[in-house]
Amino acid sequence: MPTLTIGKLAKQTEVTIETIRHYQRMGLLTEPEKPDGGYRCYSTDAVTRIRFIKRAQQAGFTLKEIATLLSLDGAHCADVRQLAEQKCQQIDQQIKNLTALRQVLETLVNDCQQTASTARCAILDAFCDDASTKS
Repeated sequence: MPTLTIGKLAKQTEVTIETIRHYQRMGLLTEPEKPDGGYRCYSTDAVTRIRFIKRAQQAGFTLKEIATLLSLDGAHCADVRQLAEQKCQQIDQQIKNLTALRQVLETLVNDCQQTASTARCAILDAFCDDASTKS
């Protein structure tokens, strides 16, 4: 089985050496034994594992969630589906929160355009307004 040094593994998977070490510290990737006077050698399975981690991150999963995914095997499809459904719900909530935030900022920008003043910035004034922070 071909083996890779950590540098070659990093290059092949397009991550940094520090990322690989971080994955090892988190238990996402096994750190191979270091032979006397030699370099640790990673198998091609490490390439597959890192690519899995990166794709799962792109899908929105955190490293902790990815650790859970990695702990499940193909026989736990229902568990994986449940995790994916939860992630979809979290993303929907984030979209809702971001949409509300955008509306607030859009209102501030519109107010600023209507009350264009060179003396004071309406947006900064809105952030400083004590009345907006009271319940």
